[in-house]
Amino acid sequence: MKHIKQTATAVALAASALLVSACSSGTTPDTAQNAADGKPIVNKENWPKKIPTSGLTKSLTLPLEAYMASYEDQVTIEQAANDLQQSCMKDYGIDLTLPRAGANPPPSDNDANIERRYGITDRAQAEKYGYELPPALREHTRQPMRDLSGVEVEVLTGHTKPELPEAPEGVKAGGAFAGPGQTKPARAEYNGKKLKTGGCIGWSKDQLGVKEVDPIIVAELAGDSLVQSMKDAKVVKAIAAWSACMDGKGHKGLADPYKAMDQGVTSDGKPSPESIALAVDDIDCKEQTDLVKTWFGVETAIQDRQIAGHKSLLTGIKEQHGKEITVAREQMAASAR
Repeated sequence: MKHIKQTATAVALAASALLVSACSSGTTPDTAQNAADGKPIVNKENWPKKIPTSGLTKSLTLPLEAYMASYEDQVTIEQAANDLQQSCMKDYGIDLTLPRAGANPPPSDNDANIERRYGITDRAQAEKYGYELPPALREHTRQPMRDLSGVEVEVLTGHTKPELPEAPEGVKAGGAFAGPGQTKPARAEYNGKKLKTGGCIGWSKDQLGVKEVDPIIVAELAGDSLVQSMKDAKVVKAIAAWSACMDGKGHKGLADPYKAMDQGVTSDGKPSPESIALAVDDIDCKEQTDLVKTWFGVETAIQDRQIAGHKSLLTGIKEQHGKEITVAREQMAASAR
């Protein structure tokens, strides 16, 4: 059960980390080019669909997704925050260009990660890439940013530039050891102006009214619903049927779809014929056993109960997100003028 808990939580929260991308000033035109290779810095064609359009999860959305921020909204808020941060830095006489938002999209639109929540589900992609992501999602668009001086870091963050701690006794300086950077509170003022609490970053979040804990609450509920669903008798039976189907295709000892993913992911990120065959059989067995349909139905019922039990909290989170995105859009429009 500990493995299940860790796997479920990882699936439910994976998108959270991926959704936090670097942002830029202005309106982030889709045609902005990466000077290094001529490719668009922000290519919305690679952004995940809000609702899957193919595979076994086509048109499926879980109830808690109504309380999750879409990737597009995440990008808008991040862009607006960066606009404010750049403007704030300029007030101190510092010109700073931050990376654009949306340059490296995640594979899923929100924290539910519905496309891979129950393992892989898109046969067409499996035939090409096995368990790997499509090439467009594996590429990383680099947006180099100049190294900030100590005082610039203070103005931006409200604390000093992190300093690596001394290496433990017996470890050579400059070796592989690395620990969390140590910081101190920033100076009180710069260029005759008082520094803002939390620096320009903290100030930008205050201006937008961002409450970063809200998405974590919803993602944790989604993680709990996935864990609960895996103990449901219908899901246990469906997973057992899937496992027996895989066994019949020569894939022995796969207790659940997550085990297949663990086995199918290649170390170099390049799908092998074996991993592709495993992925295709995985999806075919899901289809034959109605695993995704069954699992989704069970988890939908669980999330409906969660929403009923946390209605006030979730309604507040949804309203708060609505306020944040409204302010962010207004900020973006003001910056574009």
